[in-house]
Amino acid sequence: MLKFGIQNGLNVARAGFSEDQILTACLLADRTGYDSIWYMDHSNVPQWSKSTVLDPWVMLSAIAATTQHVELGTCVTDAIRRHPSNIALASITLDRVSKGRGTLGIGAGEAQNLKEFNIPFENPVSKWEEQLQVIKLLYESSPEHRVSFDGKYYQLSEACLQAKPIRKPHPPIYMAAGGQRTLKMTGKYGDGWLPIGYTPELFDDHAKTIKESMKEEGRSKEDQENFQYALDIDVYFSEDAEESWAKMKEAVKVSLFKPEVLRVHNIKQIEGFDFKKYFTEYSMSNQEWIVKMREAATTIPDAVARSSVAVGTPDDVIPVFEKFLKAGVNHFVIRFWGSNYFGSIDKFASKVMPYLKEKYK
Repeated sequence: MLKFGIQNGLNVARAGFSEDQILTACLLADRTGYDSIWYMDHSNVPQWSKSTVLDPWVMLSAIAATTQHVELGTCVTDAIRRHPSNIALASITLDRVSKGRGTLGIGAGEAQNLKEFNIPFENPVSKWEEQLQVIKLLYESSPEHRVSFDGKYYQLSEACLQAKPIRKPHPPIYMAAGGQRTLKMTGKYGDGWLPIGYTPELFDDHAKTIKESMKEEGRSKEDQENFQYALDIDVYFSEDAEESWAKMKEAVKVSLFKPEVLRVHNIKQIEGFDFKKYFTEYSMSNQEWIVKMREAATTIPDAVARSSVAVGTPDDVIPVFEKFLKAGVNHFVIRFWGSNYFGSIDKFASKVMPYLKEKYK
């Protein structure tokens, strides 16, 4: 089944919406037929000093009390700032207070949430794999079924949680993977995949890696058929698509500037640009890195960058979504940008969703 959700991400933070405005938008999404609502997990966004950045688990609990139908999840959290046991219990609690609508979106973490707080960020992928193992163990635990784990980074000694999730066997785990190693991990551990900053070509390429991994790991036919190939995608409704694209082009290229995009689209690597250092040291308050990224990202062709976002009228937006559908997306998580946030939620629900759901049912 094709699904659509909204993301309370940088778009909402930048707009500076109050808690009441956010809850109103989520209620609108719930009533107009969206399938899911997601909330980002950032500590701050210092480049926008007037933004409001809130805790996702607290906000999702408030959204759960306001809505009735939509699935609810983090997009995405990490288990570095919080211990994996805390993440496991938070996601179970969300599932229970929402009456079985909880979802866990999780990634390896980002330097921008860690560096300024002096939280170590070494070996993030290896730690992430252990975090997933610990979380899944704890999902199955109870006082009668205690669990132990002896990893390199995490240990459990006859540990348990005392709350059972409503969703079975546990809240679905959507993984934010974008490299070959983490994509294979997604095929091994995930119930869904939730990347951001993708072109249709890159999505198709990475989805194949996940599918191959699921087969190699012996995942069941049911797991493979029910797997959620989600995508966090930007939508900007405008009567003048060209004018709007000109305003956002630079930011879109920056979001796409990563090794896998360059590889899939045969774009030459920038000599001297250290991606590993960027991903482990970058923070949004570091102007030096921001300038470097903007300069390097200009090498991405306009056509490649524009294929990753939906800009213009509903008629302009629909073909972009269709290309991603052909690439394998079955769950769109939308960040609406622009001055009329509430109107965009309603316009997409009335002008785009019905067409796509009917055509691709």
